[in-house]
This record gives sequence, C-alpha cells and structure tokens, in this order.
Amino acid sequence: MTSATHPTETAEFGGRTALVTGAARGVGKETVALLHARGARVVALDIRTELASLPEEFPGVVTATGDVTSEETATRAVATAVDAFGGLDILVNNAGRTLNKPVTHTTAQDWDDVMDVNARGAFLFAREAFRAMAERGGGAIVSTGSYASTVGLPEGAAYSASKGALAQLTKVLALEGGPLGIRANLVAAGVIETDFLDTFRPDSRAYLASFADVHPLGRVAQPREVAEVLCFLASPRSSFVTGAVLAADGGFTAA
Repeated sequence: MTSATHPTETAEFGGRTALVTGAARGVGKETVALLHARGARVVALDIRTELASLPEEFPGVVTATGDVTSEETATRAVATAVDAFGGLDILVNNAGRTLNKPVTHTTAQDWDDVMDVNARGAFLFAREAFRAMAERGGGAIVSTGSYASTVGLPEGAAYSASKGALAQLTKVLALEGGPLGIRANLVAAGVIETDFLDTFRPDSRAYLASFADVHPLGRVAQPREVAEVLCFLASPRSSFVTGAVLAADGGFTAA
C-alpha cells in the first residue's frame, strides 16, 4: 500500500499539530501520511524537491523547505506551525544522514556532515519545539534513531556516534521536559528498505536487503512499520512513556 492510499483511520491526533522533518520520502513521508490520516494538522519539512507533492497527496499539509542544520530553518519551521495552526504539539525528528566508511577513511568533514544533520539538527528543532510546546502546556518529541546507537557497527563511526548523541539528547529532553508536560522518546530502528543510501551506492536496495538475515525476523523493515512506532510514541497511548529508546529492529539487539 502506498502512502497516497492510506485510509482515514481515526481521529487520534485530532486538534494536534505536528512538525515532521525529513518528510519527503521514506519513513518521514509515511509518518506524515499516518498523522494526517489520524487527524493531525501537519507541517512537513525537507530539503528535497519531492516535498512539493505532499499537499496534493495529503490535503491540508503545509510544507516548509530548509536544511535542518540551520538555526533559521528550525525557528522558521516551528513558527510556520504556530502561525498556520496556532501551536505545536508533536515534533518528529526524522531527517538523517548516513555514512559507511572505515575510521581511517572518514574525514573530519564526513564526521561534521553526519553529526550536523543527525545530532545538531535534532537539537535545534527540539530546542525550538520546547519553547512552543511549553506555551501549549506540553507535547511530544519523537526521533528516528538507530540500533547503531547501542551496538558497534564496522564502518559506522560517524553514524553510530551521531545516533548515540541523539539517544542521549532524548534522555535529557525527557528530564527537562517532564515538568513542562513534554515527553521525548526515540525509535532505535533496524535496517529499513528505503532510498536512504541511493546517493552513496548504486546497489543500495540489494545492499539493504542483504541485511535481512541479521534480524531474527528474517527481513528488513518497511518504512510504514517504523512510522507506526513513531506515531505511537507521539500519541496519547504512550502518555506515561518518556526518555525511552525503543527498539524497532526486528530483534537485532536482542542478541
């Protein structure tokens, strides 16, 4: 089932406003689709041109273009949600960057590029969201993390470190957000079948599929499966869950 054919499911997020980064494709687009189908008013942000088609697929979705590593982008995106819908209740930090290189081949620029998107960007958006959510009386921040934050992966120094930083940021957000009614959680995802690696490897889909056997379930994840967990953590159903690093990795880290 494609994103465009998702049926209207519930009004679970009725009256709530969500901001999703990395929203143009993959897990981000599936998250936009689920939030929209379940009644949320959504601001979708990405740097990709595919973002422009989202309002046609999901009427009422507002788009914002920008680089998540920019403070101006974070400030503007949150302001867009407040101006368009009166406030912000949910932030999904989904924008990400990956890198597969041995330590000795990883340049300082490689390190900075990955850390800037995965850690700095998430921090900037969480900071601005905190301010808006505090005025709203609370909210939920959910981030797309990785099993790489809890286990070591060869050729993953920058990526693993960035996702580890995101996991620790999530815990601090939960501690500081608790008195404000703001929850913060992270989904530690396994390998997902997306186009995440297309710009790095011409055989990206086959490469991702080769990881099927490292998951006890015997396959890689589909984007919607991860989006479902993100939406659960953003929803009232997880109202007593905060500071959690929730594995959605097909059992990989169970070993």
